[in-house]
Amino acid sequence: MTGTDSAKQVVITGVGIVCPLGIGFETFGANLLSGKSAIGPLESTPFSGSPHNIGAEIKNFNETTAKDEYLADKKLKKNIKVMCREIQFGVASASQAIGHSKLDLANIDHERFGVDFGANLMFSPPQVLKDAAWTCASPDDPTHTFQYEDWGGKGIRSLEPLWLLRYLPNMPACHIGIYADARGPSNSITLNEASGNLAVSEAYHVIERGLADIMIAGTTGTKIHAVKSMHAALWDILAEHGNDPPATWSRPFDKSRTGEVIAEGACSLILEEEEHAKKRGATILGRILGAGSSCAFDRNGHVCVTKALVNAMRAALRDAGLTPDQIGHVNAHGLGTPQMDKDEADAIHEVFGTLAEKVPVTALKSSLGNSGASCGTIEIAGSLAGMQKGVVPPTLNYRNPDPDCRLNIVADKSRPVSSRIFLNVNVTTMGQASALIVEAA
Repeated sequence: MTGTDSAKQVVITGVGIVCPLGIGFETFGANLLSGKSAIGPLESTPFSGSPHNIGAEIKNFNETTAKDEYLADKKLKKNIKVMCREIQFGVASASQAIGHSKLDLANIDHERFGVDFGANLMFSPPQVLKDAAWTCASPDDPTHTFQYEDWGGKGIRSLEPLWLLRYLPNMPACHIGIYADARGPSNSITLNEASGNLAVSEAYHVIERGLADIMIAGTTGTKIHAVKSMHAALWDILAEHGNDPPATWSRPFDKSRTGEVIAEGACSLILEEEEHAKKRGATILGRILGAGSSCAFDRNGHVCVTKALVNAMRAALRDAGLTPDQIGHVNAHGLGTPQMDKDEADAIHEVFGTLAEKVPVTALKSSLGNSGASCGTIEIAGSLAGMQKGVVPPTLNYRNPDPDCRLNIVADKSRPVSSRIFLNVNVTTMGQASALIVEAA
């Protein structure tokens, strides 16, 4: 096969997921469709930038379970020491996806096997830098002022030699590629919440152009981190609902919404050229139909979220050769912040016209929170899990419809639908939007 051949059909044959609603596609799907919420008081950290220390964390993923279960393969276990928590999530999800797809790594062309993976910027926990930082403060200085000029000579020498490798956002793709011996196209993406659709889109087009037979496409991310949660508190709009149960704090498109809830997670998909998948007898979970992306600003440099989303959705529809009436449901970004949800609703109305109040819309951050770069692939997996049962997964906490949004929200419980085509949408606060259209098998 060469890049001049006609476009290949690209299918999904495996899903691996490590998220607050469960580890493994089946567990995740069952919890999601039953209407469970993963949002509650954080147990992994006694403090965070989140109001009342509320978030959606992965309860049973730690150094012990990583070594004994999720990264137990010898090739993975020996590298755990150079993986921060986010990298561990991502690699574990990719390993799961390979297993779920029943891909026999001994019988594939590894030159045509690639990786496209997204992640957030990664940060050292404060305690990792503590000792090195103290070496740059004079013991005779009562203010303990950090002396920047001492960092290169004193501070950095106090760090472990492999320190940097634990926190590079391209390392998930590196570890996954080494583990799977994927020698084909490889790339890393860092576009926050837009990363998921973009990683899948890029992998999809690599296969479509005949440059690979199989791609691992996924993302990993977290906001449950001492530094990142402080960034969220400073830069984002976080939910705060006083004494209301934490599980009700994330309220996408609801009139009473006040902000997002921080979270963590990772998800990987195995994408294959359709004939390659059929030849090996793979179970096909879905087919990628199209993708689109956009970044929009006005002349004064102000972010235009609605325009970016409109552009991305229309580009995905063009790529798929579809019209809005052929979309069975929209898996919305649904961040839960007042303005972002309104901007997204406006975009859906502009693209879908009179159908905007009819097409089913779901927002899975209501149960999962916002895990940054990983949210998009997790939400794709959520729609795939629902489609296996012929339903759209539910949006929790939708009680008071917002007249500024006017969407057909799938509230409280899963809703049966006949169409198996869905549109997944994500956007960042910087106006970077991505959209993906999938037809479930």
